[in-house]
Amino acid sequence: MVVLDRLEQRLALPGDSENVRLQKTLGVLLIFLSVINVFLNLVPQLYFQFYAPSILFALLGALYFFGGLLILAVPRTFNFIVRLLPLLGIVVFSFGQVLYGGFASGMTSVQWNLAVIVAVVMVVGARFSAWTFVLSTFALLAVTLFEPFAIGIGPEISTAARMLTNFFSLEALMITLFFGVLYLFLRMEHYRRRSNDLLLNILPQSIATRLKEDPHTIADGYSEATVLFADIVDFTTMSSDKDPDEIVNFLNEVFSLFDDLAAKYKLEKIKTIGDAYMVAAGIPEPRPDHTEAIVNFAIDVLKTLESQESFHGQPIRLRVGINRGPVVAGVIGHQKFSYDLWGDTVNVASRMESNGLVNRIQVTQSVKDKLDGHFNFEERPPIFIKGKGMMVTYLIET
Repeated sequence: MVVLDRLEQRLALPGDSENVRLQKTLGVLLIFLSVINVFLNLVPQLYFQFYAPSILFALLGALYFFGGLLILAVPRTFNFIVRLLPLLGIVVFSFGQVLYGGFASGMTSVQWNLAVIVAVVMVVGARFSAWTFVLSTFALLAVTLFEPFAIGIGPEISTAARMLTNFFSLEALMITLFFGVLYLFLRMEHYRRRSNDLLLNILPQSIATRLKEDPHTIADGYSEATVLFADIVDFTTMSSDKDPDEIVNFLNEVFSLFDDLAAKYKLEKIKTIGDAYMVAAGIPEPRPDHTEAIVNFAIDVLKTLESQESFHGQPIRLRVGINRGPVVAGVIGHQKFSYDLWGDTVNVASRMESNGLVNRIQVTQSVKDKLDGHFNFEERPPIFIKGKGMMVTYLIET
C-alpha cells in the first residue's frame, strides 16, 4: 500500500479529486499486473514450442501493455490513454484469438476482453464502459464469424498444451482482477472511514448514524440540558492589526485546548462563532450530571488560559456564561450539515456571557439551584438582560 500511495501522489495533478486519484492509481496497477501476466502466458507457449506468430503476438501484447504503463505514468496523458487502451486492447485480443486458432484452441483472448470490460468499469466509470461493452460484443461476433478460417490458421495444439494454456490464462486473469478489486475495496474502505471521521467531527456519533440511516430532518426536544458560551474579550481590537495567519493560528490553538477539555468531560461542542465558543451537555445523550460537567469544564478553561502565553503581549481574557433548561436540537442544511441548539435556554446562556465579567463564570438561577452546595456562588445585583428584563445572576467562585 505504501508503494501505491506514493504512486497516487506521483500521478495526481492539482485539483484532482480523490475519485480521480483512485482511478489513476487503479489504472496503472491493472496495466502493471497485465504486463506481468502476459509474460506469464508465454510460459506454456515456450514450453510447448508453439509456432512463431503466436509467440510474436504475445510479445506484442506485452509491448502494448508495457507501453500503456509508461504512458499512463505521465499524469497529463491519463484521461486520453485510459480510454484509448481498452479500445485498442479489444481489437488486439480479438485478432489474437484468430491467430491462436479460434475458440477451438482456447478462450484466452475472450477472457482478456472480459477483463478489459471489468477494468473499464472500475477505472473509467459506467458511461464509457457501455461503449467498451458494445465494442467487445462486436469483436466477439467478428471472432465467431472468423472461426472457420481461424481453425486453419492456428497451430496444432495438444490437449495438455490447451489445458495448460487455459490454466495460465485464467490464473493471470484472476490475479489481475483480484488485486485490482482488492485495492479498490481497500481504498474505498479507507475513504469511507475517513468520511465517517470527518462526519463525526461535525455531528455527534448518534446523530451521524441516524442521518446515514434516514437522511431526513432530525429534530429532538430535551427537557434538560446545559449550554455554555465563552468569548475572548476585546479580541477584535487585539487582532485588528495582525496578519490573518496569526489570528487563525491563535484561535485554533486556544479552541483546540477547549476541544480537549470538552472531550475530557464528554461534552458536545456545538460551534465556534468568530472568537466565541459554544458547548453543551445533556444532548444528544441525556446525562444526570450535565450541569456539573459544564461548570467543571468552564473552571478548567479559565485555569488553562492563565498558563497560556499572551497574544502579542496582551493577556487572554474570557467571559463565560452558562444556563440550563429545555432545548431543541437538530441538524440543519443539506450541503453542509450543522448540529445546533435552539430555545430560550440557549438565548439566555448567550446573554449570560455577553453581560458577564472578565475571567468570571456567570450563571442563572436555575444553575445555582441545581449546584448549590457543590460550588460557591456570588450573587450579583440585578442586571438587565435583553428579552428577559431584570435578572438576578450569579458568579461561580473558582
